[in-house]
Amino acid sequence: MTVGVAILDLSGEILNVNSFKEASRAKITRHIISYGRTVLVATDVHHPPKMVKKMAASLNSRIYFPDRDMAVIAKNELVDEYLYQQDQNSPLHRSRDNDDLIPQNAHERDALAAAIQCYKKYQKKLEQIERRTKNLDLTPEMIDDIKILVINEIPITKAINRTLDRLNHSNDIESSDTFKSGSNGNVSVKGSLNTQKSSEEDMPSETLNDLDAEISLETFSRLRNKLKSQEKQIINLQKKNSILESDIRRYQNEISQLENKIDKMQYQYSQNILHQREIATKTAIIRGIQEKYHHEKKLKEDLEEQLESIKRIRVMELSRETTPVKIIDSFSKDGIREAVNSRNIKKGDVVLLRNSQGGGSQTAALLVDSGVKAVITADKMSHHAKDEFERNMVPLLDEEDVDLKMADDFAVISTNDLDHEINKWGTNQKEKKKKEDRNKLLKIMDDYKTQRKRSSNNF
Repeated sequence: MTVGVAILDLSGEILNVNSFKEASRAKITRHIISYGRTVLVATDVHHPPKMVKKMAASLNSRIYFPDRDMAVIAKNELVDEYLYQQDQNSPLHRSRDNDDLIPQNAHERDALAAAIQCYKKYQKKLEQIERRTKNLDLTPEMIDDIKILVINEIPITKAINRTLDRLNHSNDIESSDTFKSGSNGNVSVKGSLNTQKSSEEDMPSETLNDLDAEISLETFSRLRNKLKSQEKQIINLQKKNSILESDIRRYQNEISQLENKIDKMQYQYSQNILHQREIATKTAIIRGIQEKYHHEKKLKEDLEEQLESIKRIRVMELSRETTPVKIIDSFSKDGIREAVNSRNIKKGDVVLLRNSQGGGSQTAALLVDSGVKAVITADKMSHHAKDEFERNMVPLLDEEDVDLKMADDFAVISTNDLDHEINKWGTNQKEKKKKEDRNKLLKIMDDYKTQRKRSSNNF
């Protein structure tokens, strides 16, 4: 198995991120304690694994676990945001090239996510401790001790007071050890100040000199040790400062390189945008030309078909045996106009109405005005349209009464049959008119007789 380990200090700084493949628990423990005392062991699952429990027990540490298992997306977002904040708040703290601080695999990412979530739970309290101990002249180790007490559920005030009491007690002991009397080790100078006058009078001068020498020697030794510690700390700070200055220069170089790269990318991006706009403009022009071409091509094909149809009709017109019949699809104003233009309907033509529905007297008048010779209908025509044709003596022939032969977008009919049907229609119209005239005459006579009869009755 592969184990991921991430270590944060009590200030939230990432100390190490690492992973171990098939490592023993002892090896992992040694790695952890090399960074200091362990306060909390965190895991990213709600039920801590047995190994985590054993690890926490061996480190004498509490276990932190989330309320529910952390999702992969949540862990990625948590780690990325935390690393970004670390960069923003302390850009010199870590380097992106430092593998100890950046997760290199999923195990290290999960470990770091668990540690970050654990730290965030205590972050407010830890920061509150930092603020409250800022002016108390405590060492970082003492502040960490206070944090550890608070993590172990000791109230902040109580933890601070406990640490201050321990510090005061330590100072009292140090003061007592430094200023002890020469006769016994249990009497301090503070206790002898009340009787200083009588003691100094009774104490021999040699004893006083020995006491001063002992006090001076111990004070010197303590100050020398303190000086050495401060010198060592100064050297460490100088080394760290040198490293940070080097990091600053490196970061500045990286920033300069990145800025140059950004400028190049922005220039390239602007060039790409201009190029894409130019392509889009030309594509639109090409698309417009293609649409116009297809439209013109379709128009050309329609005109060629019309021309071919007109040629065939013209050939049939020249033949006296058959007569072409030009087809009108819709008995409407638009349908008639379209047929007149596309099929070249003119005076003396015979037309076929595929659909007579919707046409009235005005629609019929359009065909009458065009001078058609006859109209063949495929269905029942309205009364008003029929009267308009009959009034202008335009023959109306039923498709069932004629022998039409369809040919593409027009039809043909035998000239003899056509003339026969036209004559037949004319004869019927004459008979119909005679009958109507006779009926009118009879009606006039009846009206006259009725009027005469009424006149004679009045006399």
